[in-house]
Amino acid sequence: MLIKSLCTAALSIAAGIFNIPGATAAPVAPGEQTPELIRGVNLGGLFVLEPWITPSLFEEWVQVQNSTAVDEWGYCAALGKAECQTRLNRHWGSWVREEDIATLASLHINTLRIPIGYWALAPNNAEPYVQGQVPYLKRVLGWASQYRMRVILDLHGAPGSQNGFDNSGRRGDINWTKRPDDIQRTLDALAALARIANEHPSVVGVQALNEPANWGVPKATIIRFYVQAYNTIKAIAPQVAVVFHDAFLPAAEWGDVVPANLTDSILDTHIYHVFVDDVIRLNGDQHVAKACSDGQTIGNFNQRTRTICGEFSLANTDCARWLNGFQKGARWDGTLPGSKAVAEGATCHNQENMDAWSDKKRAFMKRFAMSQLQAYEKGTGWIFWNFKTESADAWNYIKLAQNGIISTPPVGRSFSVCAS
Repeated sequence: MLIKSLCTAALSIAAGIFNIPGATAAPVAPGEQTPELIRGVNLGGLFVLEPWITPSLFEEWVQVQNSTAVDEWGYCAALGKAECQTRLNRHWGSWVREEDIATLASLHINTLRIPIGYWALAPNNAEPYVQGQVPYLKRVLGWASQYRMRVILDLHGAPGSQNGFDNSGRRGDINWTKRPDDIQRTLDALAALARIANEHPSVVGVQALNEPANWGVPKATIIRFYVQAYNTIKAIAPQVAVVFHDAFLPAAEWGDVVPANLTDSILDTHIYHVFVDDVIRLNGDQHVAKACSDGQTIGNFNQRTRTICGEFSLANTDCARWLNGFQKGARWDGTLPGSKAVAEGATCHNQENMDAWSDKKRAFMKRFAMSQLQAYEKGTGWIFWNFKTESADAWNYIKLAQNGIISTPPVGRSFSVCAS
């Protein structure tokens, strides 16, 4: 069956149903007796460029030593606004197509998380970014309604960068909140997203900000902003939930990140197995055990506040080209500056090419997928990163599902990889 939408159904959660005015009870997935959890994908690489997702957009600078075209800011600065506008209009019109949404619906995906940067919503003409994203966003929202999917609009980049990652729009220093108008511009962008939510009933959540880094922005500043963001969004679109990333803080501090009086909130944690040396060096069984343990953590906090894993993948190496940044190598084979290969002779060759995976690798990936889906469904659900990529197969949900690595329907609580 196709997934029921929030036009006619409520966003369901482990602790109950997330109600929308006029909505009926949430649907039940095949083989389930209770309402569906969030089972989603991210539409990454659409409105916020990431070189590793769409390397073809950055190929022309690959031989340029110390290129500044490492993110969307640098991409537009290198091209100039006119050419950047032309290229991004083409990209926005082609990276997510109706057939992608139809395919995801056929795979029983029920939620789309759509990242977008502040520059699309509260622009500053002095910056190199270009605009025009909103009509394409609304087109995707129309498809979401057509295919009965619900949507979380995710503010993925803030002025000055909230984490210094290329996925914030600008790689480098963390400067968000250091200028007097940074917070207000971020709130203005959220207000624009809330107004869009009011036009499209498929939108059931707005994420205040993706991955603010607690090592670059004080925890207290992030919490104050979260309260302001909640009030801004709710004043315009009271029917949507407000989603808060955990700011990379440990679970013991999640209760601080989402104050208990912000009652219509969802805590979002992101779990990857490739960006920390101790984790990337785990063997297959240890990767599965870590996923199961993370599920217990999520389940525990879900009893207090709805909790999702809003980003994860099946990657157990960081071999996707430019995953660690444009022109940067990998920890796996020791080509990332300052890293040491996980083992003597470790290679990135064919790590992201599904066609070359051995039967043993495929079996591990299937088990790794089941463990993560089962674990994260101890909370309110999960959102895989990413819906597709140009060449990184362990991050490509559509390809993984169509090749049987991820089960269809992806009902995590039907699996028994984790002990409980």
